[in-house]
Amino acid sequence: MKISRLIQSLEPSATLAMSAKAKQLKAEGRNVLDLSVGEPDFPTPWHICEAAIAAMKAGHTHYTIASGIPELKKAVVEDYKRRYGLEYSPSQVVISNGAKHAIHNALTVLLDPEDEVIIPSPYWVSYSELVKLTGAKPVIVPTREDNQFKLTPEEFRRAITPKTKLLLLCTPSNPTGTTYTKEELERLADIVLEHDLMVLADEVYDQLTYGGFSFSSFPTIRPGLPERTVVINGVSKTYAMTGWRIGWSISPAKVATAMGDLQSQETSNPCSISQYAALAALTGPQDCVAEMRGEFARRRNFVCQRLRKIPNITFPEMSGAFYAFVNISHYLGKKYNGKVINGTADWCLEFLAREGVATVMGSAFGAEGYVRLSFATSMEVLEEALDRFECFLQSAS
Repeated sequence: MKISRLIQSLEPSATLAMSAKAKQLKAEGRNVLDLSVGEPDFPTPWHICEAAIAAMKAGHTHYTIASGIPELKKAVVEDYKRRYGLEYSPSQVVISNGAKHAIHNALTVLLDPEDEVIIPSPYWVSYSELVKLTGAKPVIVPTREDNQFKLTPEEFRRAITPKTKLLLLCTPSNPTGTTYTKEELERLADIVLEHDLMVLADEVYDQLTYGGFSFSSFPTIRPGLPERTVVINGVSKTYAMTGWRIGWSISPAKVATAMGDLQSQETSNPCSISQYAALAALTGPQDCVAEMRGEFARRRNFVCQRLRKIPNITFPEMSGAFYAFVNISHYLGKKYNGKVINGTADWCLEFLAREGVATVMGSAFGAEGYVRLSFATSMEVLEEALDRFECFLQSAS
């Protein structure tokens, strides 16, 4: 049996692969600390779970409209209007099986083979692979740590060709934790408008910012952007609902209709019960969001302080999401327990095997020399994991 060339060329998700390896070692009895996966360690707030139970009792256990229940679409629209002043119709919202599915829908609808998509690097592991699945070409544009890994107007302009169709922008960023300011987005938006490009704005971490940072949703930046922007969001990160698998896109009406049609053939509707739980998340009390954000901020501060004590590493300041992206290039090409390790993939595997800490190699994000550490875990785990991190680095010779 032959697997298609397209799928053979597909890279598996490095974050999920490292998490699976960590779970395997735990099952074997190892004391493993997992900093690999971007998953809040908090339980889903109980009022959301109660809404799911109520939905089951009410008999909401059948197919829904493929693009999502009207009540949830309306809630998404009202949420973006309340927080960002954006005016959308519920028909412009497509509820999907998580934000990753929404991204796949958008790319499939917008791209033709040979189109080019500009992706600033470091980037979330799935972006380039999802672009490749459409037959389009991901154009990876390296950014610099000394600029907080943000795409500059000059870098953006140089990457544009007659085949450029789309800019894929994630802010706050996975994996770097950095966030674009309004002024930085304005400069990119002017180029988008000048070259008549579309933008896929992944804003799934928009409510997880720290230090008084004011997040700006991309369509608010300039007049005319809502007509050329697909916004991606969901409940996974903000409400600790990763397993419920509910994300959404907000897009121009024609694009939304096409995505709804695509989804009707792909998956039918997202889980009906999860949709009612997401409705409760958006329309219910928001104290839980503030509480979780406050705890993430506390962990972020600790991680920053702890990493600064380790010699010969650097990292950008994290203003959003829950990741530290650490430059360990000084410690590569050295011996660990007599074994020379040159790349971050081997480094992360050796770190996991020797010290029992799961991280993700920067090469998976298009940035060799770095490792991603998630602080979406308890302070106790972070304290022990970072002690092991420093110990392993210092063992290099």
